[in-house]
Amino acid sequence: MPRRWQVAVLALLGVFALACEGGAGAADPEPTPSRSRTVAPSTGYPASMAALGDSITAGVGSCLAYVACSRNSWAAGTARGVDSHYQRILAENSKIKGHVHNFAEPGAEADALAGQAARAVDAKVQYVTVLIGANDACSGRLRDMTSVARFRDEVDRGLATLKKGLPKARVLVASIPDLYRLWQVGRDDEQALRVWSSGGVCPSMLADPASTARADNERRRAVRDRIDAYDDELRQACKAYGSRCRWDGGQVHDLRFTLDLVNTFDYFHPNLEGQNELAAITYPERFSW
Repeated sequence: MPRRWQVAVLALLGVFALACEGGAGAADPEPTPSRSRTVAPSTGYPASMAALGDSITAGVGSCLAYVACSRNSWAAGTARGVDSHYQRILAENSKIKGHVHNFAEPGAEADALAGQAARAVDAKVQYVTVLIGANDACSGRLRDMTSVARFRDEVDRGLATLKKGLPKARVLVASIPDLYRLWQVGRDDEQALRVWSSGGVCPSMLADPASTARADNERRRAVRDRIDAYDDELRQACKAYGSRCRWDGGQVHDLRFTLDLVNTFDYFHPNLEGQNELAAITYPERFSW
C-alpha cells in the first residue's frame, strides 16, 4: 500500500511487469473488459464484478517483480494460482467470464474511492469489492494521517456513487489489515527490519522498527488506533448503505498475517499465498443479499 509518492517508483518498475507472466500466477491472458447487464439478480452469482481499493487489491508484489500484478488479486485475479472471488464465481456462473475489472490503484487513499466507484458504474457491474484505508494511516508523520471524519466522508462519497449508479449491485466492504500485528511478527526478523528501516514502507507504523523507545511505541499504537477507528467507520458506512452492502465482519483485520503471507520486496504487501488467504476469508458463503 505505498503512498502516492511511491507510485512513481512502481511506474518505473513497470517495464518488469512481464516477469509476472512467468510467475506462480501465470495463466490465461487478462480478459478484455466489456459491458455487462445492468440488472443483477436478487439471488445467485453475479455475472460481472469490479474491485476497488489500493495496492493490496492491485496485487503489488505478488508476482516476480515489485509492480502491480492484478492477475493475482484476491478479488479480481484471473491467474490459475489465485482462488479469487472472480475465479470462485466463475466456477459457479460462466456468464462472468471476461466481465471483471480491477480499478484498484497503488497508493490510493479513501479520497480515490469515488473515482473508482464511478468507473465501476460505467462498467455496469453487479458485484463490487472495496478494500481501502491503509494508505490513509501510512503517512510519513502521525499528523498527516487522514482524520477519521474525513475518512468517513470520502468513504460515504464513494459508496453513494455506487448506490446511485448501481442500485441493484451487491457491495462487499472489507476491513483494513492489522498493521500493528504485522510489525509485531516482523520486528525480530533481520530481513524485514532491514527493509522497513529504509523508511519507504508505511513509515508511520514501520519507521525505526526495532526501537523500543516510548515515543516509537506510542506512535505505533496511534496508527493502530486510527486503523481501528477507520474500520468502525467502514462498518457503519456499509450499514448505512443498506441491504445491498455486506461488511466482512472484521475478517481482514483479524487475519493473523505472518511473514510467510507477505512478499520479500517490502515485507508488507500480501504475496500470492496472502492473496489467497484474503480471498478465502472474505468470499461470501452465498450471494443472497
